[in-house]
Amino acid sequence: MDIDVYVTAHRAEWERLDHLLRQGGRLTGAEADELVALYQRTATHLSIIRSSAPDPQLTARLTQLVARARATVTGTRRASWHDAARFLTSGFPAAVYRSRHWWIPTAVLSTLLAVLIGWWTAAHPEVQASIGAPADLREMTRPGGTYETYYSSHPAASFAAQVWTNNAQAAALCLVLGAFLGIPVLAILFLNMLNVGVAIGLMSSAGRLDVFLGLILPHGLLELTAVFVAAGTGLRLGWTLVDPGPTTRRTALASQGRAALGMAVGLALVLFVSGLIEGFVTPSGLPTWARVTIGVAAELAFLLYVYVLGGRAARAGDTGDLATPDRSAEQPTAA
Repeated sequence: MDIDVYVTAHRAEWERLDHLLRQGGRLTGAEADELVALYQRTATHLSIIRSSAPDPQLTARLTQLVARARATVTGTRRASWHDAARFLTSGFPAAVYRSRHWWIPTAVLSTLLAVLIGWWTAAHPEVQASIGAPADLREMTRPGGTYETYYSSHPAASFAAQVWTNNAQAAALCLVLGAFLGIPVLAILFLNMLNVGVAIGLMSSAGRLDVFLGLILPHGLLELTAVFVAAGTGLRLGWTLVDPGPTTRRTALASQGRAALGMAVGLALVLFVSGLIEGFVTPSGLPTWARVTIGVAAELAFLLYVYVLGGRAARAGDTGDLATPDRSAEQPTAA
């Protein structure tokens, strides 16, 4: 193909398309139709030039022209405060509500596992000996020891930020790694429950379980719930690879994956609240009943948020996925 002849033949169309694009939103109906037609023809021209007579400068020019035309024809959508409000009042709680059949069993089984590990650790001195030397264990569990001073070892603000970052990363890993059939999620969850169970066992063997629960419950209720939600959602994502349902595996995984990424943002906000409680309430001078009451109130508020707002949104058809106009077109599947 003679590139010069081709350019001469179609230059007028490209210049006309560029002119229409510069008009912005001031196009008449006929001009809008003309813009769509020119966009389609120019896209064809670009494809022909790329395959038959690639010219770097011409290809770059037409690529930019086609991109501008595509943005004008298909429209661009910017996130707004309305989208954020919709996400917080509908999308996120609906996604958590819809995955409840995964994260509630995950929470129950994980809690039982932590209790079992705690009992095993407390009831078997040889297990405690395998964890650390007797002097080290006494240092951790004594009044004013490591377990107690951990929450006040750093300034409240920096400690809350550090805790939030660590927990948000753990939750995000559960959500993302769920795509690997959920196996990494089980490992992350087991390590978390192992740490909690060992701490319960050691403090219980020292006769100070009440002190430990008074320290962990204010923030731990909400924090662990967020972790359980993330783990349950990750496991659900992994199961989608095994059983995608009535849609194709690719479509089901994409839908669940988008919802999971949205949940990562929402759970980061939940863990931010938990981090504030852990940084400012847990090490505070408030009596134990007051600190625990704050933790229980935060947990109940989250559950009400999920079951009231989320349940209502889920029954209305919200899945936590992107709105239909923001999703890629999907090929229909047979019923």
